[in-house]
Amino acid sequence: MRKLLIWCFKGRVSPTNRSQSKSQGSMGETMEDPSADNAENLNSERSDGNMNNSRGSVASNIIVNHDFSRGLDSWHPNCCHAFVVSAEPGRNHAVVTNRKEHWQGLEQDISGKVSAGPTYSVSARVGISGPIQSSAVVTATLKLEFHHSPTTYMFIGKSSVSKDKWETLEGKFQLSTLPDRVIFYLEGPSPGIDLLIESIVIACPSMIRSVVNENIILNPKFEDGLNNWSGRGCKIALHDSMGDGKIMPMSGKFFASATERTQSWNGIQQEISGRVQRKLAYEVTAVVRIFGNNVSSSDVRATLWVQTPDSREQYIGIANSQATDKDWVQLQGKFLINASPSKVVVYLEGPPPGTDILLNSLVVKHAEKVPPSPPPFIEVDFLLLQNPAFGVNIVTNSSLYEGTNQWFPLGSCTLSVQMGSPHILPPMARDSLGAHKPLSGRYILVTNRTQTWMGPAQMITDKLQLYLTYQVSAWVRIGSGASGPQNVSVALSVDNQWVNGGQVEINGDTWHEIAGSFRIEKKPDKVMVYVQGPVSGVDVMLAGLQIFPVDRQARFRYLKRQTDKIRKRDVILKFSGSDSSSLVGTFVKVRQTQNSFPIGACVNRTNIDNEDFVDFFVKHFNWSVFGNELKWYWTEPQQGNLNYKDADDILTLCQNHNIEARGHCIFWEVDDAVQSWVKSLSTDDLRTAVQNRLNGLLTRYKGKFKHYDVNNEMLHGSFFEGHLGKDIRANMFKTANQLDPTATLFVNDYHVEDGCDTRSSPEKYIEQILDLQEQGAPVGGIGIQGHIDSPVGPIVCSALDKLGILGLPIWFTELDVSSINEYIRGDDLEVMLREAFAHPAVEGVMLWGFWELFMSRENSHLVNAEGDVNETGRRLLSLKQEWTSRAHGHIDEEGQFEFRGFPGSYEVEIVGFSKKVSKTFVVDTGESPLVVPVNL
Repeated sequence: MRKLLIWCFKGRVSPTNRSQSKSQGSMGETMEDPSADNAENLNSERSDGNMNNSRGSVASNIIVNHDFSRGLDSWHPNCCHAFVVSAEPGRNHAVVTNRKEHWQGLEQDISGKVSAGPTYSVSARVGISGPIQSSAVVTATLKLEFHHSPTTYMFIGKSSVSKDKWETLEGKFQLSTLPDRVIFYLEGPSPGIDLLIESIVIACPSMIRSVVNENIILNPKFEDGLNNWSGRGCKIALHDSMGDGKIMPMSGKFFASATERTQSWNGIQQEISGRVQRKLAYEVTAVVRIFGNNVSSSDVRATLWVQTPDSREQYIGIANSQATDKDWVQLQGKFLINASPSKVVVYLEGPPPGTDILLNSLVVKHAEKVPPSPPPFIEVDFLLLQNPAFGVNIVTNSSLYEGTNQWFPLGSCTLSVQMGSPHILPPMARDSLGAHKPLSGRYILVTNRTQTWMGPAQMITDKLQLYLTYQVSAWVRIGSGASGPQNVSVALSVDNQWVNGGQVEINGDTWHEIAGSFRIEKKPDKVMVYVQGPVSGVDVMLAGLQIFPVDRQARFRYLKRQTDKIRKRDVILKFSGSDSSSLVGTFVKVRQTQNSFPIGACVNRTNIDNEDFVDFFVKHFNWSVFGNELKWYWTEPQQGNLNYKDADDILTLCQNHNIEARGHCIFWEVDDAVQSWVKSLSTDDLRTAVQNRLNGLLTRYKGKFKHYDVNNEMLHGSFFEGHLGKDIRANMFKTANQLDPTATLFVNDYHVEDGCDTRSSPEKYIEQILDLQEQGAPVGGIGIQGHIDSPVGPIVCSALDKLGILGLPIWFTELDVSSINEYIRGDDLEVMLREAFAHPAVEGVMLWGFWELFMSRENSHLVNAEGDVNETGRRLLSLKQEWTSRAHGHIDEEGQFEFRGFPGSYEVEIVGFSKKVSKTFVVDTGESPLVVPVNL
């Protein structure tokens, strides 16, 4: 995979002198005291003026942190001091002080956000403060820097500002050429006068209209030849036909080819700098095919290359499609740029060297907003008077009272009905269905199997409803003749596409429970369920196959009761003080300000360049995990070439907002995740490299990561164990513990909780953990990734119960769910969060992302690309609100007030006392009542 080069903007040095009177100086330090004497209160004079603070204007504003809601983030004082005052809730302003020259002020780099040609409008709310009797002039200026010519300055506008009043400064500017660097700043008042700034908007209405309505690709169908197009490491050519007239344009008169390609990344490209805006989602559509080199089919990818003003690079994968040499195909995808770019190029790549990429047309437009999903329509079962028929088995003749009626053999195997199977439902089905009549004791015996896929089958097409989550349950067994464990699975063929309905590994001649789930979200023509798995020649036995829709709301009601028992604690507020005797009957209000249960999210370095992403992240999550930036292939892509900058940047953000961080991951056991230079090492050199990795990472970040995933996905990979022996895994844990004893060390793997992967069953995970502990590995936690489809509560809970016997904390470390419909996706997320929160062994949940276009799975986001919270996101926020305790009542005769609440931070307000009094306190976890003294 391509390694992404992620960036952040570095601190700027002082600007070049504009006149003889300006000194170089050092960059002004940032003052953080909001109560400084020279910050005067202008609240009484504040008004919105001409500033449009609607969502639309903010979205189109190229100024970052335009209202100083994030302090001085992205702003720099120019050879002076600055701080931010929060004079009233939601209203901030910057104070620029210690000004010794009139040109000293506050600046922001807007390189990459402006382009040559369009007219930009500027509107700023400004004020002044200090030793002045009347007014002063505030000026808006652009500093334009060029590599090979002198720096110039452009006047934008000015305003005469009176003391103690806010004024609106307005102006416009247009760039005839695009400088290498563009810096906007406010300046003007005399030395000693403080400059006050409330908000700044720079917008370009014409660009906003064009980005929404027009294709930003120039000459998209090659009607103007190859103008605006170039080859990326290869040549390009224009054609009206190819291959003796066999290849003609799909539309228009021409198409282009990227030819003489010697690398897979060679292709056709176009620079779109200045025509693409950050934080806007773009949709890319290309019509492509391939030609030559005896390759009939190949992957073609659309990629975005982004460069920032400090020359750092990033590659963004947009879309890929399997192209052929027979027909034109459409390639479609989306992208969003978080940071301010100086250069942006879109290009096609992918096929092997020597194969031409043909391009008929390319469209890059602002992506239309997808309307919210409607709630899914679920049919009423009028025969059962239920909506829908929850818990009703859709498998016909499951009890086999009618022999093999409705069943048929898949393949040339033979079916017969026998007696002797269990009479009780499997445990996970009982948890869903509750009281249920016994099973019949009959089972299907499958003999004469000559292929692994042969087994009993039944058509269920007309019995399925869209968007319902179905639980699968059965007893299965295998006959004699198997050499070693055998996998048995319930599978579905949905219009000839395989769907996993559950798997189990069987070792021995006993009955085993098999459990799984599935959901259909597109109307199928044909659905068949069948049982398969053991090697040919081994008989299969199936009893009591149940496929039924689950009642999630009923499960939620149960989990709410469990949550109250597991997570809440009795709290007694005991009031004391000189006036405590008069408090009897006084009204008190208790409000939880933060739940201490860890709910975190995955963050990538590019995300933190997007202020909207950061705002949502720091507001709604209290833990974090890095998507790639701590992995070995990222921190050391080439041997000795270390990159900790990206991880440092994210960690700094987390520390600034009191967000804890998980270290993911020290090693990754799966072969495909190991960088090529590591694979090329000899055994001794590999052992040394592993030790160096441990020393470098754990020493650098000692005490900064609360958890580490030591060796990721050991149930699914064996690179290090295969090359260094079985003891290497335990040694990784022991060495990591020696280097950073404060960190809890986790195992981490996927499909542990859903019953669909026999390699990572709870039993296999328990066996692995016990084996590590026997070797002395200090395993401190169990990580369940949680990349799950169609989750069913009892199946998830069963896995948690089994793993809980180890007595280790369990975390869902990479949770994501996926559905086209936001409501169903929200249901899936609610299932997982409620199951986690209601289980005593679970101590935290990490979402594997939440922002569209920055998730590992499609249709899994909670927030759309441009910042709109969807129904899935609203479900998360609703649950967080539900898990925030509130209570009110009167102080009793013993001077106490009792309530039951979740652990976390609280505020209590005493109303009706001699004056309103507020106190804060913390509730920690525990079983016995917590007595909190409140001294008045």
